[in-house]
Amino acid sequence: MENNVLEQIEARLPSLSKSQKKIGEFIITHYDKAVFMTALKLGHQVGVSESTVVRFANVMGYEGFPELQEALGDVVKTRLTSVQRHEIAVDKMENKDILAKVISADISKLKNTLEQIDRVDFDNAVEAILKAKNIYVMGVRSASALASFLGFYLNLIFDNVKLVHTNSMSEMFEQILRVNEKDVVIGITFPRYSRRTVQSMQYAKKRGANVIGITDTPKSPVVESCTTALFAKSDMVSFVDSLVAPMSVINALIVALGLRKQDEVKDTLGQLEDIWEEYNVYNKVKPHE
Repeated sequence: MENNVLEQIEARLPSLSKSQKKIGEFIITHYDKAVFMTALKLGHQVGVSESTVVRFANVMGYEGFPELQEALGDVVKTRLTSVQRHEIAVDKMENKDILAKVISADISKLKNTLEQIDRVDFDNAVEAILKAKNIYVMGVRSASALASFLGFYLNLIFDNVKLVHTNSMSEMFEQILRVNEKDVVIGITFPRYSRRTVQSMQYAKKRGANVIGITDTPKSPVVESCTTALFAKSDMVSFVDSLVAPMSVINALIVALGLRKQDEVKDTLGQLEDIWEEYNVYNKVKPHE
């Protein structure tokens, strides 16, 4: 459906029954809460039956309430402010074992990512990076940690890596100004999607570069610019983005590339070990007596 679920509901409000209108108005006003409610709980909230909530979803063109909720979730991911996300986390996690809940949620996202990620796309991304004249890695805000991690290890494997890491839109374009069809651009972004990353990937596509996106869903705004897209589950944990699954996908990319460049990596690491030893880069831990 082209319009998001809130726009659909708002457009249909005048033609809805009185009970359905209550549901629609509540969802439009409190979408940040409705996305986490069951049909039963939402019905209690607005004073209608669970079956009325299900029929409302059908009227909106969905098979059931879970499908409507999923569509609502796509909207929520990009609309919620940090304050709203924190308030939701308080409601969901107060008086619970936070450590267990957060880690369990991350494990679930890792399993979902493993089940859904396309192996052909993964292999295509590896091949494109191996063949590239220059490798550009970009990610800002919370994704900057992922981009820095990927850039650090790619620099141990290749000598043509450029980490595009800046808070300025103009500086991002300056850093990818000469990107062309011989290059690869790896863009990393998750909700709330960075406009700078989206626009930079659009520019790279126009320049003919091989564009690899690491994001959460085919509905991500960067996908239309991608030659290859790798999807990893992310979620909102308070005001913090859960990036465990994306980091795991990036780890897999690094390992796959390292295996394909075994000799170069071994030589580089050998030279680095000599440098680290000479300049005392790492603290030496004495073995226990």
